[in-house]
Amino acid sequence: MSEDHGGFEDVRDNVVGHPMVSLLSYARTYWLRLTVGVVASFLTRFARLVPPIIVAAAIDRVIRTSGETGLLTRVGLLPPGEITGQAARLALLEQLVVIAVLAYAVRSITRFTSRYLLQATAQKVQRDLRDDTYDHLQHLSMDFFVDHQTGGMMSILNSDINRLEQFLNTEFRQFIRVVATVGGIAVILWFYSPKLALIALAPVPVIGLASGRFLTWIEPRYKSIRETVARLNTRLENNLGGAAVIKTFDRYDFERARVAEQSDRYHDEKVAALRIRRGFFSGLRLLTGIVFVLALYVGGTDIITAPESIALSTGGFALFFLLLRRLYSPMRRVGKSANKYQLAKSSAERVFGLLGREPTVTSPADPHRPESVDGGVTFEDVTFAYGDRDPVLHDVSLSVPAGATVGLAGATGAGKSTLLKLLARFHDVNEGEVRVDGVDVRDYDLQALRDEIAIVEQNPYLFSGTVAENIAYGDRDVLDAEWYGRADEREATAARERVRAVAEAAEAHEFITDLPDGYDTRVGERGVKLSGGQRQRLAIARALLNDPAIIIFDEATSDVDTETEELIQESLDRLVEERTAFVIAHRLSTIQDADEIVVMDDGRIVEQGSHDALLARGGEYADLWTAQADAGPAPADD
Repeated sequence: MSEDHGGFEDVRDNVVGHPMVSLLSYARTYWLRLTVGVVASFLTRFARLVPPIIVAAAIDRVIRTSGETGLLTRVGLLPPGEITGQAARLALLEQLVVIAVLAYAVRSITRFTSRYLLQATAQKVQRDLRDDTYDHLQHLSMDFFVDHQTGGMMSILNSDINRLEQFLNTEFRQFIRVVATVGGIAVILWFYSPKLALIALAPVPVIGLASGRFLTWIEPRYKSIRETVARLNTRLENNLGGAAVIKTFDRYDFERARVAEQSDRYHDEKVAALRIRRGFFSGLRLLTGIVFVLALYVGGTDIITAPESIALSTGGFALFFLLLRRLYSPMRRVGKSANKYQLAKSSAERVFGLLGREPTVTSPADPHRPESVDGGVTFEDVTFAYGDRDPVLHDVSLSVPAGATVGLAGATGAGKSTLLKLLARFHDVNEGEVRVDGVDVRDYDLQALRDEIAIVEQNPYLFSGTVAENIAYGDRDVLDAEWYGRADEREATAARERVRAVAEAAEAHEFITDLPDGYDTRVGERGVKLSGGQRQRLAIARALLNDPAIIIFDEATSDVDTETEELIQESLDRLVEERTAFVIAHRLSTIQDADEIVVMDDGRIVEQGSHDALLARGGEYADLWTAQADAGPAPADD
């Protein structure tokens, strides 16, 4: 599989509309808390502008005792006119202190309110988005999982969604900060000196245009970085999962080179983006420095040369430079926000591209939902290929009556497993039909069909949990009782008895009781604490608990010893009496008692019949049987 599969480049084509608008649609659910949080955030920013105004008023009215009508006087918070006398100046100072205390109190309350509400909303959006993305991913068809690697999926569910939460958590508040701070300072500066206000605000459109250009520069680089990270994650995940193989073949140097190649590419792309970003921010600092010097010269010249009646007051001059510092801080942050926005947009494209990907295998508009399924199966002229590859099945026809047991034999890659995957509609045929009880499987309700089919694979997947929980996965009610405890004592006892019954049928009960905690023993990730044969027996028990009409054993006893296989076979013979069973086996002794044996080669059925009939025919099955008999019994791994 190509490394590019880990990058999920193709899912971007499924984005409907702008991905960031889709992100905000998730936040719309929490509009009330968002509204309160945004209003509180604006009030916080406005309250931060009050202390410099108080400083200007203190200089002009308390220290210089002039009659300057500053902003606080204009809005009625301070008395007009010249302040004379020590008592009057102290009284005015006390008024300023009260205003300052109120401003800081408002700032503290609104800051807590805004941060709590906006950050909590970002967390809620993250939770909802991850839940929806995971659920949608689970419902995609198997062809998606064939074409995409686990590392890329994990990157979307973790890294990308976390990045969107961080964007909502920080950059949304930064946007409010820029709007409120720049807008508020612009009004205040214009009140004190329109000429200096124009000088101070001149860089605003320049920074806006520069930020737009910055987005153009950085966008392709951050897209490439996200894809590189996904490929690197995929490579690391593959290598960590295949640690035993790497150790066995001593391929440390080879895998180090492959990881280093991806790591170097990530490093080079990050450094290139860093170069652009640092240059952009340095340019912003140079521009704001020039404006600061220009405002200092023009404002200072006016104070020295202009008549006192029209010149900027001393307090106003001090206010200008206090606010200039606050003006350019959020403006410089625009570049960083543009950077964060592009990262978030790249992640949003992947997340909403995945959400826009529709499953290729779905239930029809008016699905068939039978009350019961007998289990008769028919494959008629079936041809199938994975994607655009060459067909792996060619004109396969097979009729299996309900309750029959069919063994499938043939070399690896002959198409046995693929044929049975079509039965459960993991994939749909390219040509022909697959029918259950005479009804095309494409006409069934998808889940109703799969509820009647159980599959035991050669390498069964076990979840990280207890033995009982993994067996209970075969039945919803039993699973609720075991995993979630959603049952009273009587129901819980009955559920555990059902788990034990199928474990005994699968010849698993004896080894389970020998485990440290019996049925409550934790099996580890993917069941690593158990042997291959033990995992297979748990998988058989899990499938039997589902009580299916059709059961598929795909090399289900390949990892057990001959004695255990015979015990399992005796139990299965009883348990499949009223079920249709398909048994794929390389060990032909497993299927010699099947009602029908089907031999496949290169995607075609080349022989079928009973064991004795096929041996008498002297064809491919007879050759396989003779070869295995000459080789003797294979050693078991447990």
